[in-house]
Amino acid sequence: MSDARPAISSVWTLIGTRFLPFADAATRELPLPRLLRLSLFQVSVGMAIVLLNGTLNRVMILELEVPAWLVATMIALPVLFAPVRALVGHRSDHHRSLLGWKRVPYIWFGSLLQFGGLAIMPFALLVLSGGGEGPVWVGQLGAGLAFLLVGAGLHTTQTAGLALATDLAPEETRPRVVAFLYVMLLAGMVASAILFSFLLEPYSHLKLIQVVQGAAVVTMVLNMVALWKQEARDPARTRKDAPRPAFREAWAKFVAGGRATRTLVAVGLGTAGFSMQDILLEPYGGEVLGLSVGATTALTALLAGGSLLGFAWSARRLTRGGNPYRLAALGVLFGIAAFSCVVVAGAFQSTLLLRTGALLIGVGAGLFAVGTLTGAMALADEAGTGLALGAWGAVQATAAGAGIALGGAIRDGVGALATAGALGPALTGPEIGYHVVYHLEILVLFLSLVAIGPLVASASVGRSAPRERFGLADLPA
Repeated sequence: MSDARPAISSVWTLIGTRFLPFADAATRELPLPRLLRLSLFQVSVGMAIVLLNGTLNRVMILELEVPAWLVATMIALPVLFAPVRALVGHRSDHHRSLLGWKRVPYIWFGSLLQFGGLAIMPFALLVLSGGGEGPVWVGQLGAGLAFLLVGAGLHTTQTAGLALATDLAPEETRPRVVAFLYVMLLAGMVASAILFSFLLEPYSHLKLIQVVQGAAVVTMVLNMVALWKQEARDPARTRKDAPRPAFREAWAKFVAGGRATRTLVAVGLGTAGFSMQDILLEPYGGEVLGLSVGATTALTALLAGGSLLGFAWSARRLTRGGNPYRLAALGVLFGIAAFSCVVVAGAFQSTLLLRTGALLIGVGAGLFAVGTLTGAMALADEAGTGLALGAWGAVQATAAGAGIALGGAIRDGVGALATAGALGPALTGPEIGYHVVYHLEILVLFLSLVAIGPLVASASVGRSAPRERFGLADLPA
């Protein structure tokens, strides 16, 4: 029996490495328990995103009866801080401190900003709705400040946290580690959504205060556990006289040669192109094709399934040494074909075409996400890690938020004009607003393809050597 134990252990090790999710992201320098603990900052960020974009969105409009335009403005405030992520990343690359930490101070102060925003948020919302004492404008000011603090905190924490993970991970596992952290972000969002829905049933103002302030406490606990003994202190690295280039100089060096600029432009255009339909696909199926709630929900399931197919295809291509930018371009082509199917589906009242389009949107988005993530990770080798990841995160977050907002605004505006007959007798149907958005997405994706083109032949990326492994951890959120 004792002789069989080494053989059993070796077989179990092989099984774990091959089949356990993210087992291949762990290394001797960054073992799996330490990586799991570090990923808790992403769980806190996911919790904040669900709270802002989901739970409070619904509560403010229905239970607190806040005007929808004001709610939309509040929800958009955190996006205002997204472009600053590049500056935050740069400052964390060259932070000066007697304590010897570069990333920890930014994660810590980002956590404090999240905590402060969540702590004052429920009281500001109650005053904003007219249910508390004091003028409504005080509630508006307080709610705006709370949303802005949470947005600044989560962007700061996420940028510095991803940079710290990249610092700790060996070069060959960095893409898998960063992707694993984004999957933990999704896990935090799913768990938080379920928990918040349970805790707020039935709704009361007192429960809202308890849930939001409880989220503030949980944020601090998770981020403190995530930070504990992660970054080694090195006062020589952060000494007061250490050189720190100005952000303008560092940015100029980062974008020198044009590859970084093209990558970020491609990421922004492609992300916006795939994001404009995020809140429109199900309403389109219901309003234009008359599908039931269950049938439109199945469209979202098809889109998610398509994303998984895109991830699997990407894994296969990259394992065989595929070019990541060529993969991203292929995803854009799938997206163009997908939105064409969606538009034609409305004209022919074809549920099959709509479902095909939803599936292809997922495939294209998956291919594009994997390709651009793999290409963007290479930028960290040519500049500061924080600057590269901060720029990538800034472009993605800003483009996604702007794309979703623009898609909804265009659909409502054009739809209102069509209903009023301002576009002529041929353009009066309910599908006109949707079709304008989908055609615009096709145009934006074509522009993204133009930006990606020269990157495919980039000598610095080229065709990478085949990898021995490409697990689930290689797949982005």
